[in-house]
Amino acid sequence: MESLLSLAFDNLSSYDGAKIRKGLRQVEGLLANICLSQQETSRDRRASVAVGAAAKDRSGGQDQDQNQEDESPPPDKAKDKTLRELGDDPAFCEFFKLQEGFEWNVAVRLVTTLDRLLAKGGDGANDLLILKALDLTQGVMLLHPPSKALFSRELYMNLLLDLLEPDFCPAIQSSTLLTLVTALIDTPSNTRTFENLDGLLAVTSLFRSRGTSRDVKMKLMEFLYFYLMPETPSIPIASCAQPGGLLQRSPSKLAKAFSSSSRAGGRDENGGRPRSAGEGATRSQQEKQALLGRHLNSVEELVMDLQQNAPFNGAVS
Repeated sequence: MESLLSLAFDNLSSYDGAKIRKGLRQVEGLLANICLSQQETSRDRRASVAVGAAAKDRSGGQDQDQNQEDESPPPDKAKDKTLRELGDDPAFCEFFKLQEGFEWNVAVRLVTTLDRLLAKGGDGANDLLILKALDLTQGVMLLHPPSKALFSRELYMNLLLDLLEPDFCPAIQSSTLLTLVTALIDTPSNTRTFENLDGLLAVTSLFRSRGTSRDVKMKLMEFLYFYLMPETPSIPIASCAQPGGLLQRSPSKLAKAFSSSSRAGGRDENGGRPRSAGEGATRSQQEKQALLGRHLNSVEELVMDLQQNAPFNGAVS
């Protein structure tokens, strides 16, 4: 697996769009082989992937069959693995362990690639690469939740906020909001970084802008509902020795599976203005309502609708 990641990382580190595209495709193929089950054994599946990747590399990186490779469907017998099956898969455990270190962490490489793509400016081909990198970043954070800690750093959180600028197409804005939700869920330290960087101002400004598409405004409304929901403590780093605890619950409940300890937050003793939450500390719904109220009117109506209608069916609680 290290050799597969090394090939992908070499391509992702390039400034050439074709090589970046190839690197993203290689990462996607690796994740697909982890998440899809076939009738062949895990060892045979990993061997076939390794042989295919080595053959492509020996071909000198020629992409004449690029479109055919991109559009080729998974095998007919492939199907999504259940969470329990994924936790028992040796390939997944190997991947998870590799993600614990900096050298083989996929999320680090993806956000670095996003940074370079952002600097290149906007065109159709570059936008497609950004969308693919965002999708893969979401997937990696779901497969390896500790990688979300990257977005507690201002550098990487700013990257997501930059992608919400009006200069980017609606598809990128929508995908960025989904990536942002994935990065914030069950990770209060990331939420505090988001707040400290005026993320609420960025989101509400985009929501109020007349130039924002209807679809993006719907995604923004969903994000605001998500933001106002009660927080759970940050997920501590776990190893694949705990596959059952990691994977048998939805991402919204991973914190309870990892650890019974919690760090609670609340209002100050006077019950007035929101207190200053430290890194990793949770904020109450009332505190977040007050913060959002600085940038948006009628936040009380959002909270009331959230409490009465449970738009996410209680999935995040």
